[in-house]
Amino acid sequence: MPIEAIPALLHGLLLGVVATLATDVWTLSLRLLGIPVLDWAMVGRWIGHCMRGQFRHDSIAQAAAVRHERVLGWSTHYVTGLVFAAVFLSLVGPAWITRPTLAPPLVFGIATVLFPFLLLQPGLGLGVAAARTPRPWLARSRSIATHAVFGLGLYAGGVARLALS
Repeated sequence: MPIEAIPALLHGLLLGVVATLATDVWTLSLRLLGIPVLDWAMVGRWIGHCMRGQFRHDSIAQAAAVRHERVLGWSTHYVTGLVFAAVFLSLVGPAWITRPTLAPPLVFGIATVLFPFLLLQPGLGLGVAAARTPRPWLARSRSIATHAVFGLGLYAGGVARLALS
């Protein structure tokens, strides 16, 4: 690994952790307000079943529990945040780190909602873009808001990186 790649890796880690923590603060706030949010144990259950070859469920809550599903779900959540941050940095290039602006990470964060809409939600039994939920547009708007918060977290990570340098 070239020496100049190490700082880029550290920047990506910082952005990914800050952005993922931002989504966690957001969802904790929603939970405290009594608004239902995704249970990461169900994501872990889905990942566990995926590793056994079952990628889609009618209802992940009705599927057999998987050992350590909560840890697996939270780990997946943070690894995904780190991967998204790395992809973001590869798209915007190293210049963004020296002068972070809001629009690119916000647009990118919102675009990442395609992953739950097209992969996770169907796999959990919620349908494409939460179509099988009781109030699909409410579920969609919450997903979009959460991914916008991820984008804001990427921006906050960029600003924090500047403050630390």
